[in-house]
Amino acid sequence: MGLKFTNPWWVVVGAVTGLFVCNGPVLGFTFGVFLKPIMADTGWQRSTTSFALSFGGILSAIAVPVLGRMMDRWSIRRVALPGLAVYTLFMCLLGLAPAVLWIFTMMFALAEMTSAIQTPLGYAKAISAWFDRRRGLALGIAMSGVGLGGFVMPQLAEWLIERIGWRGAYVSLGLLTFVIAFPAVAMWIREPRPGEGERGAAAPIAALPGHSVREAASTARFWILGAAFFLVAVAINGTAAHIVPLLTDHGLPAAAAAATLGIFGLATMSGRLLAGFLVDRIYAPYVATFFFLAPIAGFGFLASAAGILPALGVVLMGIGLGTEIDLIAFLVTRYFGQRAFGQIYGYFFMIFGLGSSFGRFLAGLIFDLAGSYNPALIGAALTLVIAVIFVNRLGSYPYPVRREIVPDLVPVSATH
Repeated sequence: MGLKFTNPWWVVVGAVTGLFVCNGPVLGFTFGVFLKPIMADTGWQRSTTSFALSFGGILSAIAVPVLGRMMDRWSIRRVALPGLAVYTLFMCLLGLAPAVLWIFTMMFALAEMTSAIQTPLGYAKAISAWFDRRRGLALGIAMSGVGLGGFVMPQLAEWLIERIGWRGAYVSLGLLTFVIAFPAVAMWIREPRPGEGERGAAAPIAALPGHSVREAASTARFWILGAAFFLVAVAINGTAAHIVPLLTDHGLPAAAAAATLGIFGLATMSGRLLAGFLVDRIYAPYVATFFFLAPIAGFGFLASAAGILPALGVVLMGIGLGTEIDLIAFLVTRYFGQRAFGQIYGYFFMIFGLGSSFGRFLAGLIFDLAGSYNPALIGAALTLVIAVIFVNRLGSYPYPVRREIVPDLVPVSATH
C-alpha cells in the first residue's frame, strides 16, 4: 500500500498533511474553545471541566511509548492505519457523552488515549530515518503542519459549536482527521528501503547506531531533557489551553478569541520552520534557549488583555511552543541515536504530554482559587527559566551528522 517514491521530501509532504489534523490542533488547541460551552451545558466549574478535558492526556501520554515500541517492531503503517480508525470511532462517540462527570471524563479519556496515534511520533520517526544532514529542516517543515492546524482548528471548532453544538463539533473533527490523515499515512509515511534516503542504505533496527532504552534511561541527559520538556509543556501548553477563556473573561467575543488563538497556531508554524533551519547549523540547546525564553514576554502581554497586546503575546508563546515536538525528535537522534528512536521519543513525548495535561488542569485550578490567571502566568514564566537552565546542561552530541555522508560539514557539537 502506498505510492512508490524515492525522494525523501514526499515523506515531509505526508507528515505536513497528517499533522495538520494531529491531536495537538484537534484536541489540544481547541481545549479553550470547548471549555465554556461544555461548562454551560453541564454546570461544572472551570477546574472541574479542565480536569475532565485533561485527564485523558495522561493516558495518551502513557500510550505514546507503547506505540513507539510497536512501530519499531512492526513498522509505522501497520500500527498507524488501524489506530487512526479506532481513534476516529472514539472521537465520534463523544457526541453521545452524557453530562455525568465520571462518564464524560472516561469517554473523553478514551478519545485522548487513542489520539496518541496522531501524535507526531510516527511522522517524526519516518523523517528521522529518511534524513540526516537536513534532519532539522525536514522536521521543522513537517511539524509546521501542527501550526497550520493550530490556526484552522480553533476557528473551525468555534464555527461548528455555534451551528451544531460541542458534541457535533467533536464528531466532525474526528471524521475530518480520518479523511485527511489516513490517506496521507497510507501513501507517504514509511521507513526507507535500501538505497533510499540521505543515508543511502536502510539497516535493521539492531544495527542502527544509538542507545537502547535502558542505556538512554541510565544517563543523566535523559532525565535532564525529560525535566526540561515537562516544564515547557506545563508553562506553554498549560497557558495556551486557557487563552480563549482568558480573553473572553476580558470581554472579547468567542469568535475573536478563537481567531487570536489561531494566530498562536501560525506562530508555532513559523517557530518550527525557523528552529528546524537553525538546529542544523547551531547547537540545539542554544536555539532552545531563545525559543523557550520568548514566551515570558508573551505572558505579560496576555495578562494585560489590552488592544493588540494579547495577539503579540500569543505570537511569542507560539514561537516558543514551535520548537517542542520537532526539537524532541532532533535531540533524541543526536543524543541517543536511532536504534530505539520510537520508544525513546515516545517516552519523551509521554513526559511532554503529562506536563501539558498537568498544566491545563493547574491553570484552571489557579483561576478558581485566585479568580485570575495572573498567578498562573507568573508561575509559567519562572518554570521556563528553570527549563532553560536544564537544557543547557546537555553537553555535546554523541551522534552528530555522519561525516561520510557530508565530509565537508563540521558537526555542530564541536564548538558549543
